[in-house]
Order: sequence, then structure tokens, then C-alpha cells
Amino acid sequence: MRNAPADPLPLAQALIRCPSVTPADAGALGVLEAALAPLGFTCHRMRFGETENLFARRGTGGPHFCYAGHTDVVPPGGQGWTDDPFAASVRDGVLYGRGACDMKGGIAAFVAGLTDYLAANPNPPGSISLLITGDEEGPAKDGTVRVLDWLAERGEIPDMALVGEPTSRAQLGDIVKVGRRGSMTAWITLFGTQGHSAYPQRADNPIHRLVRVLHRLTAEPIDAGSEFFEPTTLQVTGFDVGNSANNVIPGEARAMLNIRFNDLHTSASLTDRLHAALRAEEARYDMRIDCSGESFLTKPGPFVEALTRAVERQTGQAPALDTGGGTSDARFLARFCPVAELGGVGATMHKADECVPIAELRDLAALYRAVLEESLG
Repeated sequence: MRNAPADPLPLAQALIRCPSVTPADAGALGVLEAALAPLGFTCHRMRFGETENLFARRGTGGPHFCYAGHTDVVPPGGQGWTDDPFAASVRDGVLYGRGACDMKGGIAAFVAGLTDYLAANPNPPGSISLLITGDEEGPAKDGTVRVLDWLAERGEIPDMALVGEPTSRAQLGDIVKVGRRGSMTAWITLFGTQGHSAYPQRADNPIHRLVRVLHRLTAEPIDAGSEFFEPTTLQVTGFDVGNSANNVIPGEARAMLNIRFNDLHTSASLTDRLHAALRAEEARYDMRIDCSGESFLTKPGPFVEALTRAVERQTGQAPALDTGGGTSDARFLARFCPVAELGGVGATMHKADECVPIAELRDLAALYRAVLEESLG
């Protein structure tokens, strides 16, 4: 007789009860390590800066399948919660708590699916690992990116990676993310000459110049999108002159921009575009750029096809391949191996009363078991 499937609920509750708001670990990785060690995983805990990370691997051969995720969560906020956000309450078949959706529930579902997979395949081909970080919701400087450097030095880079972010839109498995747009932010300061507003001929108004720059950048679409990506977008997210006097032309004006870009561009080419718009004003300016990630794409191939088969097996429908949304730690893994994202429905992530139906958690565990079966053969 086949044993009952492993239940992800107890582990999900134990993880939620660790108030691991970035960068605090609050015991979450210890809870996860305690669940993985009895399954035969060799666990490595590593700390970079304030961030605790865990890499756990079972087996040494190939192919090497890696599940990546994070146990850190965003702050719960002060209002809107029916229960304590770290109580992991269950009401009417729904698990509530910060991280239930993003993404402690997903981690628990993977461990449950993994447990069932190993029960049916005690000596699976290749190896399985988990790369779990504590800074995905924060600066993402001392987590996945640092662990990958450590793995590269040891020759343990995976052959494929699945990030368990809650990517499903309306129902479980309807979306597999095979890429993400790049994201960059620009802080621009344009300098003029301060003066009296009654004598504008004696001043050089930087506001007028910066408004023209922003018009050049936003008047026309940057592109129409590409085969796998939606159009690039540029949004003005801040504008300030630091001036409280209505009769003074200020000496400088500042703007902040955020660009989400597809595979037709790089952060370098878009930086050149910004410089060109600013140089057209023939004014002195300063610009600082921060790129949190370039765009990436895992094109349809063996790994994506395995994920598609797993979803079809469990849901009866093929998933859509998508590259929308913000950034994730998949951008770091994409530098080393094929990577995709597949998780639960993300309707309540980062909200008050964040939650996941328990039935969905159990279905996700079954889906992750199917992913392992299809990916490892």
C-alpha cells in the first residue's frame, strides 16, 4: 500500500512562526535544516554580512537539480491582520501568516514533494539541492549571489534551477516564468544658475531643462517588445528641487527614474540613452545608475519542457511561459544554468492577512514531486 503523501502544512507553520524579517533569520534556516538532514542532505550554513544562508545537497552526481528560495519576509506592517502575522493560524482551510504565500509555504511544499519523491526513488539519478537565502526581500547582496560564488569555487554549480516564487496568476501552474526583465534606477541632478524669478534672464532654470529631458525620454515608447518580452518601460519615480520660495529659480533640479527593460537592451545601452538625452540640453549634470539585474531568458529546451510536462500531468493544462513582473533571485542563477520559476498563486504576497489555501499547498507539493520526476528522469 502506498503511504499517504507528506503534508507541507506543519513545516510551513514552523517556518512562519520564525519572524524572519530581512535580514533576521529568527531560526527559520534551523527549522529547514532539521527537516532536510533526515532525508540525507548534507547542509552547509554560511553567513555573509548580516545574512544567513543554507545550501543543502543530496547526492554528488549529475544531473544536479537545485530548488532556490528564501526564508526572509517583508515586515508585516501595523494594521489589517486578523491574527498575529507570525502565529501561522489556520481558519476555514486556509493558512495565514507572513510568508505563507511568499515563500515559506512554497519551501514547505517542495520539501513535502521531495520527501514523496525520495520515498518512491530511494536512489534517484543525479543530485538534488536547495539554495535558501535570507536576503531576497532586501538588498540581495549577501544571499544567493554570494552562495553561487561559493558553489562555483567548489565546482557544485547546478545543471538546472527552479525558483519557488509564487508565480501562478489565477490557478496553480498556469504560469512558468522563464525570464525576467532587467531593472535599473537612475538618479539625475541637472545644474542651472539660481536667480530671482522676476529676472529670469539673469538665471538658468534647471527645472525647465530637466522637464525637457524627461519629455525626450518619455514621449515615445522605447521599443515594442520582443518575442518573449513585453515592451521596455521608463517611469519617472521622483522629482525634486528642494525649493520652498516662490520667487527663487533654484540652482539644481533632481529626478529619479526606473527602467524595466527587455532583452533588446542592456543597462549599458540604456545608460547611453540617458546620457544622450541629457547632453542635448548642453547643461552640467550628474547621474548615478544602479542596475539590480540585467534581463535574462531561459529559452524552451529540456528543462522548460520538463516543467511543462509536470504542470500538464498535475493540472491537465499546459502553462503559459512568461517573463513579466519584477526581479527575483533567478537573475543570479541565470548566469550559471537554465533557470525558471514556478510556485503558488501570488495574490496575497506582501499584503496583510497573507495566506494560502492548504489544499493549494498540498497540490503544489504534488506538482514539485512531478517536477523532480520529469527533470531527473
